[in-house]
Amino acid sequence: MQAQAAPRAPRRGGVGGPCEDRHVSSPVVSSSSRFSTKGWVLFGTMAVIWGVPYLFIREAVESLSPASVVAIRTGGAALLLLPFALRQGALKPALKKWPWVLAFAAIEMAGPFVLLAHAEQTISSGLTGLLVATVPLFATVIAVLRGDRGALKPMRTVGLALGFAGVAVVALGSAGGAQGDLVAMAEVLAVAVLYSIAPFIVARKLHDVPALGPVTLALGAVGIVYLPIALATQHQVPTTSSVVNVALLTVLCTAIAFIAFFALIAEVGPVRAPLFTYVNPIVAIVLGILILGEPLSLSLLVGFPIVIVGCVLAAGGFPRRGAAAPVLPAPDPDPLPR
Repeated sequence: MQAQAAPRAPRRGGVGGPCEDRHVSSPVVSSSSRFSTKGWVLFGTMAVIWGVPYLFIREAVESLSPASVVAIRTGGAALLLLPFALRQGALKPALKKWPWVLAFAAIEMAGPFVLLAHAEQTISSGLTGLLVATVPLFATVIAVLRGDRGALKPMRTVGLALGFAGVAVVALGSAGGAQGDLVAMAEVLAVAVLYSIAPFIVARKLHDVPALGPVTLALGAVGIVYLPIALATQHQVPTTSSVVNVALLTVLCTAIAFIAFFALIAEVGPVRAPLFTYVNPIVAIVLGILILGEPLSLSLLVGFPIVIVGCVLAAGGFPRRGAAAPVLPAPDPDPLPR
């Protein structure tokens, strides 16, 4: 960045639209600060667009193999984002950090996407979303192990506990017969662990490159790896419903979602970014009610407000008018906990 005549505050972590030539900002937001208004907008966006993929995946695996869903989802999203990444010049900076891009691809995409698709051949989309909602709990544990004591402030601790309790209330009333499939549930919990690690890679190792670069490269790498597996495991002609659902999964829940995800991490930090996963299962269950005609359960009526209150407290409360979250200098990078 060129020197200015008068010092200016650094641009807060925004990732603009695909054509916007901006970088993800390098500062790290304090885990004890409040969400900014922009943070809440991004939070709400992610709560919705990563609340619907469980429904799309459930429909897609009716006639597509898990590997086919992953290959189409990632490869298609990479092709959609590639022209914008080239126009922004985002690929070259990302290639310089290719080991971390591949690590992000493996932890955020390659492992979770196929585990989710395989698990949803057995358990419901709502239960899948509920189990993924444990991500903030694992993220908090990682943050504490990394020395972030702000993650254990009383209000945030109570918020995390309330959020998890709300998820448990909804889960107990919604799991039904799927409770017995321990393997599928273990797969989804493994996804939650992986999802809790990925934001730290973004915040610590990929914070200073345009988001489109690592997202496009990561998606493309996963798509290439899974393509031969998809060809070997796809044994039937996909139905129209599966094709439509995997297309929605590709465009909305992958290409668009990852850009918003990087922006959310830059705005609120890697510990609180996954908090939207507390709302995702509510979105998944509500979609089941509206689209599939499922009844509105008592557990949902009771658990929904608990989840919302927990998210607000865990995020540090609502943003105050005109108050921006304080920004701390980025610490020296250090290895992620294994």
